[in-house]
Amino acid sequence: MTSSGFVRRLGLIDAVAIGLGSMIGAGVFAVFAPAVAVAGSGILVGLVLAAVVAFCNATSSAQLAAVHPVAGGTYAYGNAELGAWWGYLAGWCFVVGKIASCAAMALTFAAYAAPGFERPVAIAAVVALTTVNLFGVTRTALATKIIVTVVLAVLAFVGAAAIAQPAAPGGLLGDGILVGGWYGILQSAGLLFFAFAGYARIATMGEEVTRPSVTIPRAIVIALAGAVGIYILLALAVLTTLGTGAAGSAAPLADVVATAGWDWGEPIVRVGAACASLGALLALVAGIGRTSLAMARGGDLPRFFARIHPRSHVPHRAEIAVAVVVIAIVLVADLRDAIGFSSFGVLLYYFVANVAAHRQGAAARRYPRAMQVVGALGCVILAATLPWPSVIGGVVVVTAGIAVRGIRLVIERRSV
Repeated sequence: MTSSGFVRRLGLIDAVAIGLGSMIGAGVFAVFAPAVAVAGSGILVGLVLAAVVAFCNATSSAQLAAVHPVAGGTYAYGNAELGAWWGYLAGWCFVVGKIASCAAMALTFAAYAAPGFERPVAIAAVVALTTVNLFGVTRTALATKIIVTVVLAVLAFVGAAAIAQPAAPGGLLGDGILVGGWYGILQSAGLLFFAFAGYARIATMGEEVTRPSVTIPRAIVIALAGAVGIYILLALAVLTTLGTGAAGSAAPLADVVATAGWDWGEPIVRVGAACASLGALLALVAGIGRTSLAMARGGDLPRFFARIHPRSHVPHRAEIAVAVVVIAIVLVADLRDAIGFSSFGVLLYYFVANVAAHRQGAAARRYPRAMQVVGALGCVILAATLPWPSVIGGVVVVTAGIAVRGIRLVIERRSV
């Protein structure tokens, strides 16, 4: 048992399973269409690039978590290693990125469950799940396992349908770099990074796994490799079955099954995608609410959001505020913009993680500094090459957050 009360009972297989379960989820149903639109079959290269950046980010998080085994992730690591401004930047980017993830999950749910009525259905989903959260109901571990099992079964079904269907005349396997060049490939990597969300869950398990210094690095590599393998197979299925049609598809994995002539199976994919999206949305709303609560308690967000409901014991003000912002994004953004905006915020979050890990001394070092340099540069490059509406929107929102904190600090100093 560790000093914090955790029991080291998770082995390599357990850690890999948790990592795969954290990565392979609703994002895979949404991300292929916008990625194919900018890179064609270059998304196969983009997947590898996204995985390399994700690996560097995860190892930085693992190194930091070993020294700072506290809640808060890079918000806490940045504060401890770099100072309050860096911690705030990480926390603000996390909240911004994950709020956009909520919008993306709501739009994905609507695209599969109610095509043609995406925005109103997405808004209804946000309102319904926020209400559920306000009553203290969150996604349980059992529900997570069920959702992951359903997702893997649906993805296997999609793969089988693609194998049964001859390649489409407009298949894109031969034109990888011709669609958008290397800029398109980098942009696809930034968009595909969205589908790797959750990989750092392994990095925070240092007090729960056996031989963490050996198990965590191995689990990260195996889980990422497994996710990349599954994503490459799905990308091949989309490209060979739909061809250029994938770029305009709101529900590409459902369209793969329909194009293969398995019309009876299309509802199965749509139900699976809808369940995965709702599960992800439920967990995201709860997670962002709690992160906002921590930032409010630390003075980095208005104290108004630090209130916890006396009956349901949830940060109800923070969760309602999150829902309002998510609905606003749903009203003005499409799925690609929401995914890009999410990736922008999360990539900057991990940029801070890489800088913080690079700052650590020899006693805390588990990985070469070169990995943190690659991770930081990769985060910046992928963020900068995302669709320009996402980049501009991200820069404006992050800058506004920095400005608000700066003004607040000036006012506080003058009032002393």
